[in-house]
Amino acid sequence: MPESCKHCTKGSSSMGFCPFSLALFAGTALSYVKYLQNKSSKSIKSSEEEEPFRVVFVLGGPGAGKGTQCELLSKNHGWAHLSAGDLLRAERTKEGGSPLADIINANISAGKIVPSEITTQLIKNAMVELRTNKGQIKFLIDGFPRSEGNVDAWKEVVGDEAVLECVLFFECPYDILTSRLLERGKTSGRSDDSLVSSEHIITWCVDLSLFVSVLLTSTLF
Repeated sequence: MPESCKHCTKGSSSMGFCPFSLALFAGTALSYVKYLQNKSSKSIKSSEEEEPFRVVFVLGGPGAGKGTQCELLSKNHGWAHLSAGDLLRAERTKEGGSPLADIINANISAGKIVPSEITTQLIKNAMVELRTNKGQIKFLIDGFPRSEGNVDAWKEVVGDEAVLECVLFFECPYDILTSRLLERGKTSGRSDDSLVSSEHIITWCVDLSLFVSVLLTSTLF
């Protein structure tokens, strides 16, 4: 039989318990309670970190002022501004390249549209990076989505990780859009700015207006 502890050799029959064992049990129980509290605290913090992104899609014809208005909203209301076009251009010229850049450049070189999944993944990557580094969860997404394919990709790549708050759609007369783009093309370095025509602008805006009508009835809301 194991030896009795010195704390309970005497009087154990009358006390019915060992004082030393009781103290040890109490200390262990207290430590476990603290462990559960810490675990719960970490769990709550983790849950807060995974709070869904709050997203506003900002759409409009080229030159309608989406970027300008997004910058003002970002400055005055604290929402981060992400331009789908800027993200694509930045990825293409990223130092050292990237697998996504190779896909983007290959499609553009072949005269094809960049797959919706690629654009959506770039947007998601940017949102995750800003949330990780700055705790930002509110995003104005400029120039996306533009098609039902974009919407399908958003559902697949982002899904429930984001809540769509609303859609901002900027309208502007076609002649104003054309003059703005031609003026912007003098300094922007973007070839698509200098190649615009009134016919192209009208077609682009009509198609976008029809798409926005579809978007507003989608399951994203």
